[in-house]
Amino acid sequence: MCRILVALCAVGAYIVDQLTKIWVVGTMTEGQITPVLPPLLNWHFIRNPGAAFSIGTEITWVFTIVMVLVSVAILTQVPKIASTGWAVALGLVLGGALGNLTDRLFREPSFGQGHVVDFIALPNFAIFNIADSSVVSGVVLICLLTLRGIDMDGSRTGGGEGTGELPGPEESRER
Repeated sequence: MCRILVALCAVGAYIVDQLTKIWVVGTMTEGQITPVLPPLLNWHFIRNPGAAFSIGTEITWVFTIVMVLVSVAILTQVPKIASTGWAVALGLVLGGALGNLTDRLFREPSFGQGHVVDFIALPNFAIFNIADSSVVSGVVLICLLTLRGIDMDGSRTGGGEGTGELPGPEESRER
């Protein structure tokens, strides 16, 4: 069941990411800013050759390699996952990595060095996309699972009780 959940989360994140990028490229001009919920949210279409905050714009190919390695590492761990939380987390990270990897491989200026389409703009923050949001959400969930001592196999480290899953509302009240 967890393998299916990883796949569903990864495919969902990937499809939403790619569809939104197709929409942005097809309906906006590069540099265009469209207010959505002023002043909190704008669409601001840019092509990012670097990583977060446009770091590393000269080494785009390194990000391509890193995304391939992250994707392969996650795929090798999928058979070990027996925790719903870990399945969701790793699925989100995988889908986001593959979304931005697709841009790196197939967008201009060249194969492996393509610029990522970013468009979600918050005040005084980086401009990002759905893939970035998926990766960050997955990593935050991984941190929470790790802090709670929940392993990928659903067991708990440190002799804690439980099934290795995040508690439901009724379990939270009992503690």
